Amino acid sequence: MGSLSEAAAHLAPERICIIKPSSLGDVVHSLPILPALRTLWPSAHVSWVVHSAFRGMLEGHPQLDRVISYDKGGSGVTRRGVAAMSKLCADLVKDEFDLTIDLQGLLRSGIMTAATGAPMRLGLDDAREGAGWFYTHRVSASRKSVHAVDRVMRVAEALGAAPAEPSFTLPIRELDQEWARKTLAGIPSPRLILNIGARWLTKRWPVEHFAEIARRAVDAFGAGLIAVGGREDRGLVDALAAKLNLAGAPLLDLCGATSLLQLAALARQADLYVSNDTGPIHLAAAAGASVVGIYTCTDPRLTGPYGPNAAVVKSCLWCSPSFLKTCDRLECFVELSPDRVWPTVQARLAEARGSAA
Repeated sequence: MGSLSEAAAHLAPERICIIKPSSLGDVVHSLPILPALRTLWPSAHVSWVVHSAFRGMLEGHPQLDRVISYDKGGSGVTRRGVAAMSKLCADLVKDEFDLTIDLQGLLRSGIMTAATGAPMRLGLDDAREGAGWFYTHRVSASRKSVHAVDRVMRVAEALGAAPAEPSFTLPIRELDQEWARKTLAGIPSPRLILNIGARWLTKRWPVEHFAEIARRAVDAFGAGLIAVGGREDRGLVDALAAKLNLAGAPLLDLCGATSLLQLAALARQADLYVSNDTGPIHLAAAAGASVVGIYTCTDPRLTGPYGPNAAVVKSCLWCSPSFLKTCDRLECFVELSPDRVWPTVQARLAEARGSAA
């Protein structure tokens, strides 16, 4: 039996489907598969199956021909979700794909992969929930020891791509760039973006810690402060604004006010993006922004912001990384103090001020 790369070369796929529906950070980490596929098969038609919430981040991508979006209908099994899944699978059957790549590795994505009917259906060998049963080929890259981006690059190399530095492209429009320029026009430099939300409670570094970093940035550098986040982060941003108002530090509140590509453009034009471990930090890093990630319960070696402009500060407790979504102790919030995070933020802001001089 020949290698996967030999089989792929013999197949010479004309229609390729990437299955990576979610989450935001995971979709961003998977973007480097696109230039690798374009190098291997420049004329192939490439589609990407993604959750509708993230469609805007892929629409118009120069290396992507089609975005196939669907709405999973909330968490768990719902009537709406089953209906959406059934319709999606029925549509995938019609598209006559030659190669399908499942980068999600869960039962739902495995079913999507099977629905494409592609003669080559590829996934990672640590796929869960039985997804691997739907593959014809598997690539080895453990999620417990290999960064998510490097796992994607191993898939590309298994298909025959030459080893290369991962490349991230976002379809940021001039319209998005102009919006970011106008939005930041009155904000003093260096401009510091704060993203204080996260889905897991254990990832949410305390608001008062973010406020302390912001106050130090204003005192030391005269930094302009911008808060971002989703609508679900409104309470956190309001709490941050109240603490900063007491300190006399103005804050531009953009919580719930940006699209994904507007946020990417904003991060690109700011001087530093400080965030919990949540999807938008990976979007900012992919846009080329300077980022500092704060990691309490997860492992930046596996899912940290990627690239030369990314830095992280992580908890050093005995239990870290615990990967717990809830915790009664939250000792990491004490151990990972503003004093631990500030030197990294300070160095990045000093670098930004120096480069602007």
